[in-house]
Amino acid sequence: MTLPAIHRVVTGHDEEGNAIISLNGPLPTSVELTAIPGVVFHEVWNTDSTPAVINNGQDPTLGALSLPPPKNGTRIRFVDIPPDSDELTTRSASELKEAFSEIGDAKASTASHSAPHPLMHRTESIDYGIVIEGELTLILDDSEVVVKPGSVVVQRGTNHAWANRSGKTCRILFVLVDGVYNPEIAEAISSCDD
Repeated sequence: MTLPAIHRVVTGHDEEGNAIISLNGPLPTSVELTAIPGVVFHEVWNTDSTPAVINNGQDPTLGALSLPPPKNGTRIRFVDIPPDSDELTTRSASELKEAFSEIGDAKASTASHSAPHPLMHRTESIDYGIVIEGELTLILDDSEVVVKPGSVVVQRGTNHAWANRSGKTCRILFVLVDGVYNPEIAEAISSCDD
C-alpha cells in the first residue's frame, strides 16, 4: 500500500520582517531503513534549542537520521510502519540493533531474548504519536494497546515497541521533545537494565 506523499510548507521572514513562504513542496528527506525494509522515516523539521531560535536558517532535516530529538530540541516526523513479518519477529536482538544504529541511536535498543518485541527501545524524550492511517499495537514491558486513526500516544521515555499486526502499512506522526528523567525514574530504569 502506497501512502500519499507529504507536502511541507515552511514560513519565514523577508528583510522587512514580512511573513513569506520559505519552502513549499515535498519533504527532502524520506529514508527507508535498510535494516527493516518498509519502515520509512519522513523528516519534517527539528529544533536544537529551547526556546527555539526563530530565523531563516537552513533546512535542519538534510543531515543524517537521528531517532531522538536534539539536546534541548524537538523533532517532527512521519513514520510508515509495514506489517510485522515472520522474518522481523524472529530476528535476534543483536541483529535488530542495526536498525537503531541506522537511525543514529544504537543505545536506544533495549531488546533482549526475553523482550516482548525485538524492536523494544527507549529514548529520554516525551514523544507524541498521532496515528494518521492504519493501526499499530503499542507494546510496553507489561501491556499492549491497539491504536488507530484519532489515537494519540503520549510516550514518556518508556521502554516500548510498535507492532503492526493489521496487514496494512500504518502512518504515524511523531513530535519528539528532548527530556530528562526524574532521578527516581532514572534510578529504577538503571536497576531494570542491569
